[in-house]
Amino acid sequence: MSPQELKAVLQSGLLSFPLTDFDSELNFAPKAYADRLEWLQPYGASALFAAGGTGEIFSLDPVEFSAVMKVALETCKGRTPIIAGAGGGTRLAIQYAQEAERLGAQGILLMPPYLTETSQEGLIAHVQAVCKSVKFGVIVYNRANCRLTPASLQVLADTCPNLIGFKDGVGDIEKFVSVRQTMGERFAYLGGLPTAELFAGAYKAMGCPVYSSAVFNFIPKTAMDFYNAHAVNDTETCDRLIRDFFIPYIAIRNKGEGYAVSIVKAGATIIGHSAGPVRPPISDLKSAEYEELAALMAKLGPQ
Repeated sequence: MSPQELKAVLQSGLLSFPLTDFDSELNFAPKAYADRLEWLQPYGASALFAAGGTGEIFSLDPVEFSAVMKVALETCKGRTPIIAGAGGGTRLAIQYAQEAERLGAQGILLMPPYLTETSQEGLIAHVQAVCKSVKFGVIVYNRANCRLTPASLQVLADTCPNLIGFKDGVGDIEKFVSVRQTMGERFAYLGGLPTAELFAGAYKAMGCPVYSSAVFNFIPKTAMDFYNAHAVNDTETCDRLIRDFFIPYIAIRNKGEGYAVSIVKAGATIIGHSAGPVRPPISDLKSAEYEELAALMAKLGPQ
């Protein structure tokens, strides 16, 4: 898939990032992961981000990353495009990007280089180095310490033809509108805030109709119902699901640090598709929170 073909895929449809399955000893569980991807296939996500944020990429070592990507690509080949996560420092991000390209992924989502402050000059050099190390499409994740200005994105657009996507996980309306108006149709724009459904209407109004869904991992039917309503401006359905599910859901999510991932793994367990525990330094939901989530999910009906 060429960078421009990937960009076209990202212009519509629901995106998601599957959980990474671990066993009770916190080792990668390839069969369970393949089974998860098979289960999700019929629901019709337009692309999947394997080893993304919800896939706990920052807990994976390079050997595990390769194993995750191999399973994802073998399982979804010919059916769903697979975009790999790539993160960490510049050399590690290049290693992930090149390995994903070697294995046959359709592109990468370039995650922030966590745990260090960054300058715009440094971010430009980081993104350029990763883009120039591969030929396939790159989406930059604007989040945490990777917050690119419109001017920086213009430099990157001019120097990195395979940089085709901008995923926003910051939620600063003024800055996003500035990026969107400055860059126009140069990029595909993706909503990337945790529990993106809550922000989908606002992002669509800003020129970003596509987002990635975490809840697709455990309530895929509801996730698709919401996206389809969102796509046709069915505000009644969207408002009902936000009121009845998403607002109570984020109230549980906000009870703990790192719960944006933990609550998704809990939901997968509740529905009978457990991905195992999360890896430290994040932690699983407490038992009372788990039961609260189970009761909320029960109101949605079969998935």
